[in-house]
Amino acid sequence: MDTICALATAPGGALGIIRVSGPQAFDAVSAICSVRCHDVAPNTIRFTRIIDKTSNLKPQTSNLIDEVMVSVFRAPHSYTGEDSVEISCHGSRYILNKVLELLIQNGCRMAEPGEYTMRAYLNGKMDLSQAEAVADLIASTNKATHQMAMSQLRGHFSSELARLREQLLKLTSLLELELDFSDHEDLEFADRSELLELACHIESHLHRLARSFETGQALKQGIPVAIVGKTNVGKSTLLNALLKDDRAIVSDIHGTTRDTIEDTIDIHGVTFRFIDTAGIRQTADEVEQIGIQRTYAAIDKARIVLWLIDALPSESEMVDMQDRCQDKSLIIIQNKIDKLGDNSADKLFSHLTPHTSHLLSISAKFGTNLGDLESAIYQAADIPALSYSDVIVSSARQYDALTRAHSNLARVLAGLHDDLSDDLIAEDLKLVIEDLAQITGDKGIILPQEVLNNIFSHFCVGK
Repeated sequence: MDTICALATAPGGALGIIRVSGPQAFDAVSAICSVRCHDVAPNTIRFTRIIDKTSNLKPQTSNLIDEVMVSVFRAPHSYTGEDSVEISCHGSRYILNKVLELLIQNGCRMAEPGEYTMRAYLNGKMDLSQAEAVADLIASTNKATHQMAMSQLRGHFSSELARLREQLLKLTSLLELELDFSDHEDLEFADRSELLELACHIESHLHRLARSFETGQALKQGIPVAIVGKTNVGKSTLLNALLKDDRAIVSDIHGTTRDTIEDTIDIHGVTFRFIDTAGIRQTADEVEQIGIQRTYAAIDKARIVLWLIDALPSESEMVDMQDRCQDKSLIIIQNKIDKLGDNSADKLFSHLTPHTSHLLSISAKFGTNLGDLESAIYQAADIPALSYSDVIVSSARQYDALTRAHSNLARVLAGLHDDLSDDLIAEDLKLVIEDLAQITGDKGIILPQEVLNNIFSHFCVGK
């Protein structure tokens, strides 16, 4: 196997780490520095100098590239499971490129994206779901996505799948035992009611894991929140107030916003993707009409809708908005309370009776009750309280495998209900086990190389 090298840190920092891994890692690093890596105790750090020994300059100090720290890891106790060295240099682009050049001259090649993590998987240092979690951990932007990635990286998802696999194997073995002794009609290793109960228990676990994918995607991409309402009710002002920045143009002129404007905000560790939309009104302006159609499209895509009003909506407007938000969380917001009388907002809300809506009074201009609005938005997202042990599926590949497993298990349940023969049910059970094995990449399952390449291709080069 080749020995690979790559920059493992983002360029431009004060320090940079170059990772070297493979059978010739110690030889390659020893050839460019003043320390013999073979003699260094494993899991230790040594100070040394990187020297360009190919240079004809004299004295030797003229060939000095950098003073560095090298960390030595012996197989199998390294990230990749191979002999590995990490070189901590100064962050100069020249220094980093020069060190990589010297390593390549001494037998290394540049690593492909995700190649270190792929080697860790191939060498049994982690399973496939944990490998995917590495990319999610690097890409995490808030507490929720960090917890989600850490849970998978620490093997909680793998452990849950392992428990399901044990239960499936138990179910399969009972069926196959009955097949082996099918000539003895008086022998029964498990009655159908017990098998059905166990299969239903497994099915509920698979269903819960598959359903968590929606939450996982929302946490990774940001929960979409559409800010809608008539023209000039303060939608852009509200977006700017939430962002604490002048992101959208604010004007007393009606129809200022003619297209959707998006930005993200973190609320209680969860990212929300806010969409400021064109005001809804009757207009002959073709461009504004296009903007209004995009407003309706934003409502369709949103998980939460903030409906800003500054006057009592008509009954038809209420019915239309509730119809559009039947499968969403609708928050009705009375804006501009700074311009209302003492009881105006209460009188307004007394006429509103949406059975699924949350009602709030705010002043976007002066920031009144924005904290209450943020709390209402977070509650409307209905995100479960996450800990580092919770399993949330965030990979489309994993979700697809869970869906197939759930579908195959549904056939098992149907077979048990319909009293099908044990051999047919056992075949469907084996398919469920294979589907779950695809998630972790169990050694019993041979994944095509293109599948592995697709999984690791989106990693950064140093990972």
